[in-house]
Amino acid sequence: MAEPSKVIHVRNVGHEISENDLLQLFQPFGVITKLVMLRAKNQALLQMQDVSSAVNALQFYTNVQPSIRGRNVYIQFSSHQELTTMDQNAQGRGDEPNRILLVTIHHMLYPITVEVLHQVFSPHGFVEKIVTFQKSAGFQALIQYQARQSAVTARTSLQGRNIYDGCCQLDIQFSNLDELQVHYNNDRSRDFTNPNLPTEQKGRTSQHPGYGDAGGMYTLEAHGAGAVGFPQMPNAAAITAAFGGGLPPGISGTNDRCTVLVSNLNPDRIDEDKLFNLFSLYGNIVRIKLLRNKPDHALVQMGDGFQAELAVHFLKGAMLFGKRLEVNFSKHLNITQGADTHEYVNSNLNRFNRNAAKNYRYCCSPTKMIHLSTLPQDVIEEEIVNHLAEHGTIVNTKLFEMNGKKQALVMFETEEQATEALVSKHASSLGGSIIRISFSQLQTIRENSQ
Repeated sequence: MAEPSKVIHVRNVGHEISENDLLQLFQPFGVITKLVMLRAKNQALLQMQDVSSAVNALQFYTNVQPSIRGRNVYIQFSSHQELTTMDQNAQGRGDEPNRILLVTIHHMLYPITVEVLHQVFSPHGFVEKIVTFQKSAGFQALIQYQARQSAVTARTSLQGRNIYDGCCQLDIQFSNLDELQVHYNNDRSRDFTNPNLPTEQKGRTSQHPGYGDAGGMYTLEAHGAGAVGFPQMPNAAAITAAFGGGLPPGISGTNDRCTVLVSNLNPDRIDEDKLFNLFSLYGNIVRIKLLRNKPDHALVQMGDGFQAELAVHFLKGAMLFGKRLEVNFSKHLNITQGADTHEYVNSNLNRFNRNAAKNYRYCCSPTKMIHLSTLPQDVIEEEIVNHLAEHGTIVNTKLFEMNGKKQALVMFETEEQATEALVSKHASSLGGSIIRISFSQLQTIRENSQ
């Protein structure tokens, strides 16, 4: 094994793995000062702030196989003790800079149009042409700058960032095309050097040979996330780190369908907020729609495909209000906002806006035991029992303090009773505090339970 170094060598870094994926994999171990992607070799070099941080990362991943976007990556100490300017310049080899960028949008919760892309990319130089299309990799765009250096600057600045807060992540590569051919100026393609192109004949979709289908799958709609910002977003690498470097059995980590169809609900007792309380255990909720023509059906749009996969995996067959839930991926990419949808994208009750890695670790199927937090400091067990007793037989309770804050464990007779208590009383008020409820993976309550 190479001598310990603060530089880590990562192998089997596929083209689908971004710089941000690697950052998320190693950030739990310390500050990362430099990152070089060696695309031609499917490798990367990553420099930690100090040797001890790199040693901690290597020791952890010696026992746990690191995986990013379903691909195993392999790590070791680099023969370099420090990344130099020459090493960093090697990043472009095999990824030849070009004035045309190929952009793939991941976690696309909002429609992306030419206008949106122009707003994002034009600060880095004059954008001549944009073409958008749908391919097997997802929604993609080709963006042609007037100058190659503008494309280089844009890729460096925008790679791995989000167009909207928490979604629409940019994955940017240099294209091998020399010139884009644009036939129409509309929401899907635009030649900014030729404003006189037609918008296309009504009812006809524009085709761009060699690019893909630029048809009307996505249309511009009003929504509240209009400001373009670029916060970082936890992704597959952070998720695998949260699960100890791997994924739970039965979870692929490759699903990109965000919307879940829930059926066999009890229409007399279910509502959108109760569904939110249940499904928000597995990810952030964008919106929920109860199907009026099928009262026992609902659509739930999760924050991304991985969160939807967790919900389907852990909730399929769960009992709630006397019904066994059917939970499957929907054929709909997303839920169209309307009068019959409930919006949760900006809700401060979404659990994964903070401490996402911790919330992923706590994901599990419904259990008999629920965990209560954010309780009032003067709460007593009798108040907790009275607050929850209508939902079933409480077998045991335990009130305790952690980090100076009151928490509790409550065990019901069945998983269904605990699930009913959670969906009904999460985010309810107890003693003036809004309480949070989740399932606990503990099997029993002991005197020293924490």
